[in-house]
Amino acid sequence: MKECIILAGGLGTRLRSVVAELPKCMAPVAGRPFIDYVIDYFLEQGVEKFILALGYKAEVIIGHIEQQYTNLEVQYSIETEPLGTGGAIKKACYLLEGKTAVVTNGDTLYKVNVTEAGTAFEQQQADCMLVLKPMKNFERYGVVELDEAGKIIAFKEKQFYEEGLINGGVYLLNAAGFLKEDFAEKFSFEKDYLEAFYAFRKMYGIVQDAYFIDIGIPEDFVRVQGELM
Repeated sequence: MKECIILAGGLGTRLRSVVAELPKCMAPVAGRPFIDYVIDYFLEQGVEKFILALGYKAEVIIGHIEQQYTNLEVQYSIETEPLGTGGAIKKACYLLEGKTAVVTNGDTLYKVNVTEAGTAFEQQQADCMLVLKPMKNFERYGVVELDEAGKIIAFKEKQFYEEGLINGGVYLLNAAGFLKEDFAEKFSFEKDYLEAFYAFRKMYGIVQDAYFIDIGIPEDFVRVQGELM
């Protein structure tokens, strides 16, 4: 997995109380924009090319990347209007050089083992593989259920769970196959692809109990300051 799509087009409305007028991925964490931690981690994991799917204040992100990462192989997929997570990923897929990619969120850092996930992805010849984080006592996330072979058999709604596997927001995607699907221009990757197609496509999960932080709400944004210091 040498190419990575980072979804970084969100408005970050839930963070406005602590980070005003910045794209969510540019929220400062321990003196650096959060997206730096995401890029740096996936560089360590062997990713060589990044495609940033941008929308809100794209110029702020581009300006930072061009200044901070002068040698980074990067392209920008810019929405002129919100396309949803699915539309953003689809638009970015046209910039890939290969047929597969890692997809992640610019406001989430999940320290997945890309090599391990990539091996499983290839062995299963998957259309999409989700990296799943085990959690206990939560209600902010839905739960993903797998069969014994690791195939996804259910997505369960958000509610309180004593324990379960959550979608960590990191996907290994057969982009060539994904681009052949018939989607509207604007659609949700989670609802209109994963949840709508898992019974009909080769969608698998791999469980990795690695560091995970989503800065989408103020409490976690405050917490991450110390964790990534």
